[in-house]
Amino acid sequence: MTDVSPEISIVIPVMNEAESIATLAGEVRSAFDAREWLWEAVWVDDGSTDSTLEVLRKVNREDPRQRFASHDRNYGQSAALLSGFSMARGRIIATLDGDLQNDPADLPRLIGMLEKSDAHMVNGVRANRQDGTLRKLSSKIANAFRNRVSGATATDVGCSVRAFYRECVDGLPRFHGMHRFLPTLVAMKGFRVTETPVNHRPRFHGSTSYGVRNRL
Repeated sequence: MTDVSPEISIVIPVMNEAESIATLAGEVRSAFDAREWLWEAVWVDDGSTDSTLEVLRKVNREDPRQRFASHDRNYGQSAALLSGFSMARGRIIATLDGDLQNDPADLPRLIGMLEKSDAHMVNGVRANRQDGTLRKLSSKIANAFRNRVSGATATDVGCSVRAFYRECVDGLPRFHGMHRFLPTLVAMKGFRVTETPVNHRPRFHGSTSYGVRNRL
């Protein structure tokens, strides 16, 4: 493995996503190997009870740019992201969910937007969202509530496809559910946040743990 630090770090929190990881790792590699950036993927296993950790070890053996860490139990997506941010070495950090609903092919475009604009964070907005009615409704209610109490800083706060300069997340407050306020917290620090539509795909493996109550 080269000693040269990567320019881009893609942080991917996972929990019981063993069936998705190999496919997603291949998509990340395809999306970024076609570019000139040096990159790494930083996977964080948040206390999975399936074979997620074994799959991550295999992915890392095959491509050392795909690094990983593992929590001793499930601490939640916010904690997993914070662990990933602390491991990331790139000047730009991007994020994805690990369930294949996010498309890694969107990230080079977001990073290009970041580098060519005065924004510090480019946040995705899921176009043609491929979720069931209940999940869409719960997300809409929670998103409206967040924007009402914290200011309308993002159209789709729940979208995990984003790219930003690493200073945006230096010194973030640590609390359960922080990831749902990430664009708002970045804007509160004085950074500029912009948005762009991104692809959204159906979920083929696993199941979501979010509903109306826990989103609120």
